[in-house]
Amino acid sequence: MKGKDRWNDLFEFAMYVLAGGCFVYFLVKGNGAKMFQAVLIAAVLLLIRLVVKWTKSTMFTSLRFCVLLFIFITMFLANEFGYYGVIPYLDKIEHLFSGVILCFIGLLIYTKAADHPKGTEPPSSHVAVWLCLFFSIAMAGVWEIYEFATDHLFGLNSQNGSLLDTMTDIICGTSGAILTACYLALKARKRALPLVDIR
Repeated sequence: MKGKDRWNDLFEFAMYVLAGGCFVYFLVKGNGAKMFQAVLIAAVLLLIRLVVKWTKSTMFTSLRFCVLLFIFITMFLANEFGYYGVIPYLDKIEHLFSGVILCFIGLLIYTKAADHPKGTEPPSSHVAVWLCLFFSIAMAGVWEIYEFATDHLFGLNSQNGSLLDTMTDIICGTSGAILTACYLALKARKRALPLVDIR
C-alpha cells in the first residue's frame, strides 16, 4: 500500500509541475484562459487534499489513483491541450471513468458511515457493493441534471441539445459503475473479506 501511495504522490507532484509548466508556457503565449486552467488544476488538487484532511478520511489507493488520472484526462488532455477534437469519444470515456470513481467514493462514504467498534460484526460487503453501485448510477443522473440546468439557465451547450448525448453519458457512467461493483464483489467473495478490506 505504501509503495502504491508513493507512486500516487509522484503522479500528483508531476501534475503540479506540469500545471506550472503550462502556466509559464501560456503566459509567454499570452493565453489568459489557458493560464487560468493551469491555476484551476493546481487548485483542484489542493482542494481534494483539504477535503480529505477536513473530513478526516483516508482515500483508498485505487480511488486516489483514479481521481488523479481523471483530473489528468479531463483537465489536462481534454481542456488544457484540447484533445476533445483529437481523441474520439473522449467525453464518453470520461463518463465511463467517472462511474468507476463514484463507485469507490460510495465505498468510502459507506466505510465511514458504517464504522463499527472493535469486537463487533463488520458491516456487510454485499450491502456496501450495492450501495456503491446505486450511488454511482444516481450521481450520473445528478450530473446530467446539472448540465441540463446550466445549459438552459446560462445558454451553454454541455448536452449538445440532444437526449441521445444525455442518455449515452448516463449509460457510460452506469457501465463504469457496474464494472467496478463487479470487481469489488468478486474481490470480496474471493478473499472472503469484510467491507473495510475489499478496497
